[in-house]
Amino acid sequence: MPFAFQRRRGTTSQHSSFTGLNAELTVDTDKKTVVVHDGSTAGGFPLARAAGGTLADTTIKGIEEDINIVASAATGTINFEFGTASIWYYTSNATANHTLNFRYSSSVSLNTALPVGDTLTLVWLNTNGATAYYPNTIQIDGTTITGVKWQGGTAVAAGNASSIDAYVFTIIKTASATFTVLASQTKFA
Repeated sequence: MPFAFQRRRGTTSQHSSFTGLNAELTVDTDKKTVVVHDGSTAGGFPLARAAGGTLADTTIKGIEEDINIVASAATGTINFEFGTASIWYYTSNATANHTLNFRYSSSVSLNTALPVGDTLTLVWLNTNGATAYYPNTIQIDGTTITGVKWQGGTAVAAGNASSIDAYVFTIIKTASATFTVLASQTKFA
């Protein structure tokens, strides 16, 4: 059964029935929380809770992820905003090597959005034609990251012709504005 959404002062609520229970799923975008209530007592009984990006006491099946599909060619600096999606796919053939700048959004830095000790994994899908290009500079919040750790121990130095190259970046925040970046490249043709 599809959910009905109602917007209330920074809170999005969706109502439906969960395994025979009359339940309410409340998403508070300001507090970054999700609570499922069965409506049984004042305020309801929290069946599942996600706070600050942490989900506890629930089972998750079949997670669907957002993807940002862009009908453009990779070139210049691409501001990869994980607040939009964690997977970005440029569908036109790249026209030059390019810079990937990871940030939360144009107004919020990744350093602000990601707590110390947390990590996120982002996927960059780069389409190449007969001439292959690749992301030759990796930035976080506009600062170039040196020492990206590439799978196999050797930094990528080229893309793959007539393919889609999938780059996976795991970003670990170890201190304020300090990140360890693990990366890999896989060719899909």
